[in-house]
Amino acid sequence: MISRNFKNVLVVSVGFLSLFTAYGGLQSLQSSLNAEQGMGVASLSVIYASIIVSSMFLPHIMIKNLGCKWTVVAGMACYVSYSFGNLYPGWYTLIPTSAVLGLGGAPLWSAKCTYLTIAGNAQAAKDGKKGSDVINQYFGIFFFIFQSSAVWGNLMSSLIFGQDGNIAIIPEEQLLACGAADCSLNLNMNSTSTRPAQELVWTLVGCYIGVGVLAMIIVAVFLDNIDREQSSHFRENREPFSKTFLATFRLLKDWRLLTLIPLTMYSGFEQSFLSGEYTKNYVTCALGIHYVGYVMMCFGATNSVCSFVFGRLARYTGRAALLFFAALANFSCIIALLFWRPHPDQLPVFFVFPALWGMADAIWQTQTNALYGILFSRHKEAAFANYRMWESLGFVIAFAYSTFLCLETKLYILLSFLVLTVITYPIVEYHERKHPTPSIQEAGHPTHNKDGFHKDQGKIVAQTQL
Repeated sequence: MISRNFKNVLVVSVGFLSLFTAYGGLQSLQSSLNAEQGMGVASLSVIYASIIVSSMFLPHIMIKNLGCKWTVVAGMACYVSYSFGNLYPGWYTLIPTSAVLGLGGAPLWSAKCTYLTIAGNAQAAKDGKKGSDVINQYFGIFFFIFQSSAVWGNLMSSLIFGQDGNIAIIPEEQLLACGAADCSLNLNMNSTSTRPAQELVWTLVGCYIGVGVLAMIIVAVFLDNIDREQSSHFRENREPFSKTFLATFRLLKDWRLLTLIPLTMYSGFEQSFLSGEYTKNYVTCALGIHYVGYVMMCFGATNSVCSFVFGRLARYTGRAALLFFAALANFSCIIALLFWRPHPDQLPVFFVFPALWGMADAIWQTQTNALYGILFSRHKEAAFANYRMWESLGFVIAFAYSTFLCLETKLYILLSFLVLTVITYPIVEYHERKHPTPSIQEAGHPTHNKDGFHKDQGKIVAQTQL
């Protein structure tokens, strides 16, 4: 039989899989589907700017008051609202729903990370294992299931948009401007010619709304309220608002968190590049919007498998080796993208880059999340709020300059942050190796508290210890 903690990890993972089948598909399409006046990219900028704001105070308040489970459900509802905004995309529908999504995004992800860290520490204490190993394993399982959402969400978009009978042949003049071409060349893509029929858009968004609502139901019904006692105690002994509000910023006194900021921001830069720049300037430009889903499916499938593999491999290789491998993979891709001129005749090449990017992203996501959980185990909510805040800042900056900087310049910015990450991250890793952070035992789940069991077993008439 699987443990109760492992069951909860599966429930969280499936819930996020369903939710991000919808959001991931929409995010990949925004720069192409809502290209008019940069509306799609602007909505993504608002999302991550809103996440930065919410990271400052909402995660700590919501998790402490509602507990991880109901914080996740509330955050999912905010994500579903963005799908409704895409039914009739416009500045007055996309921007407000983007802000709502962002407000729920930071609590959602912080609650998920906190939940997995609590479950990992609890299971490690129960099995007599090292907490960091179980946490790494749980994050690997989560991202293995979660990252496959890119496969299903993009498969839906490609199958539905592939039914469009008005797929235009891309002229040679446009192909000359694809990729990191001369910035003086103007990419004159009419948004109406690249946008599928409105009926197909409604069909796709309707499917996305359905799977988003399903995610809320899965978590609300099947996930254990693992920290119910802590949240109940917090509500009864409420801290001053000023102390709760500043919890995220107080953790910035820790030099390790400050040193990890480049790594965390780079995570936002590299994800935004693939979903915003690669899909628009390489795939949509040279192949058409109906290919975006297939290319991102390749990214999602590779990311999913590698998340599972690297989550287990980390105990043998260590974090540092994996992160440097990811840096090398991204470095190679960036250099190649600077010189590659995409053409429809080179169809396999369009899938090579997202496959390599997915492998690297699997390492960035699993190992960085696990690293935060291990280094800041006593301040999990504030730590993961900081993670989401700095990663979102990377997204915001990348999406903000998306409409007015040359692609070549964007690639050099991405390369610069990668180099900075490779310089700063080893400092934290070296300190952690010399002075390991002690793990803590979680006592939030009654079935995991062995001491509590022996203390109370005299009051039990008949009880089998599992």
